[in-house]
Amino acid sequence: MSRPLRRTRGDLISTALIAVVSVVAVGGVWLTAPIRESELRPAESEFVAPAPMETVPTALAETWSADAGVLPGVHRPLVIDGLVVAHDAHTVRALDPADGTEVWSYTRDLPLCSLGAAWGRVVTTWRAANGCGDVVSIDAGTGQYHRTRSAVSPDEVVAVNSNDRVGTVGAERLELWRSDLVRTVEYGKVEGIQEPHLQPHPGCRLTSALTRSELLAVTEVCGDGTWLRFQEATPEQSREPEIRSSVELDSPTAYLVAVGESGAAVIDDAEIVSYSDEGTELHRLGVTSPAVEEQELPYAPVTADQPHHMTWFDGRHLVLFSPTELEVQHSFDDAVGTGVAAGGRLLVPVVEGIAVVNWETGETENTIPVDRGDHVGMVTLGVAGETVVEKRGDRLYGLR
Repeated sequence: MSRPLRRTRGDLISTALIAVVSVVAVGGVWLTAPIRESELRPAESEFVAPAPMETVPTALAETWSADAGVLPGVHRPLVIDGLVVAHDAHTVRALDPADGTEVWSYTRDLPLCSLGAAWGRVVTTWRAANGCGDVVSIDAGTGQYHRTRSAVSPDEVVAVNSNDRVGTVGAERLELWRSDLVRTVEYGKVEGIQEPHLQPHPGCRLTSALTRSELLAVTEVCGDGTWLRFQEATPEQSREPEIRSSVELDSPTAYLVAVGESGAAVIDDAEIVSYSDEGTELHRLGVTSPAVEEQELPYAPVTADQPHHMTWFDGRHLVLFSPTELEVQHSFDDAVGTGVAAGGRLLVPVVEGIAVVNWETGETENTIPVDRGDHVGMVTLGVAGETVVEKRGDRLYGLR
C-alpha cells in the first residue's frame, strides 16, 4: 500500500502565497468596482406612477423644490415612470412629484458626470480613474441596482439620450448603450487598438451628437472639413461603426439641433438645414439664432421631443420641427425654454408663466401665471402626474 501524502513546509508556503494572491485579486476587483463606496437607499415599496395629466390646470403654485445641479446635456427636468429625478454633485434622488418627498437615493464618493433615463431606469455616470466611465443603472420604480459597466472614457462628457439609448459623447469619443448597458456604438478615439481600421474617421473632433430609434447623428470637424455623419445605432459590431451617409457642412460651428428616425437638422451659419439619413437636403430656412462659439466639449442643444414635433430652444426662440422631414413649422419668440405636452396641449415657459399652446396651429390660447421670484434665464418644463415641473438653473420646482 502506498504511503499517505504529507504536507511539507513548501506546500504550506505555496498555499499561503495562493491565499494572499487571491485576497489581493478580490481586493483589486472591489477597489475598481463601480458600486464601491456607494450608498443605495431603495424605495420602501415599488412606486406606483400617477395617472397622466388629462386637463391643463388654470392655475399653478409652487409646492416643493429640490437641487438639480448643472450637467452638460441635461437641460430639462428628468421624469421617468412618474418620478422626478433630482441630483447634486454626488447624489441622485427620485422624488414623488406630488410633494417632492424622496422615494429612493443613490450616493457615491465620486463626482456625477452624466444622467439619463430610458427603459424604466435611471442611468448614472460617474468620474473615476478611468474618466467618466463608471456607469450604474437603477430601476426607477424600486430604486434597486439593475446593471453596472466600467470602461475608459473622457474626463468630460455630454449626455446623449433617447427612449432607446443612453450614452455619452466627448470631444474625441462617443458611446451608446442598450438597456443592459452593453455598448452598441463606439465612435472616435479608441484606447489600445487591437484591430486597426475599424474606425472610419479617426482624428476628428466631435462637436455634437443626437440619437433617436436606430439612428445616430454626429457632427465633427476633421482635417478635410466639417461633416454631418448618419450612422446605425446598432451596428453589427459595436467597435465598427456603420455609416449611412456623410454630408459636408459649411461652418466649423455647425451643430445638430434635432433628430428624427430618418433624418436630422443642423444650424449651419445662419440657417437651419434638415437632411435625410441618405444625405439628401430636405429643407433650409434662414434664422436669427445666436451664433454658437467653438468649445472644448461637444455642443449640447436644448431639445425636447413632443408627440407631434421635435423642439429646440436656441436661447431666444423655441423652434418646432415636423417629426419626419424636420421642417420648421412654428417658432415662439417669447419662450424662455423647452416645453412639455400635457392635457392635449403644449405647455411653453414664457416670462409671465406658462403659455398653453395649440400645437397644430401654433396659437397661444392662454397663459398660466407663475411666480418665479427673481429668477432670470432659461426655464424648461416636465410633467409628472398632475405636477408641472420647472427646471430653473440648478433647482427643480414642483407646481400644482
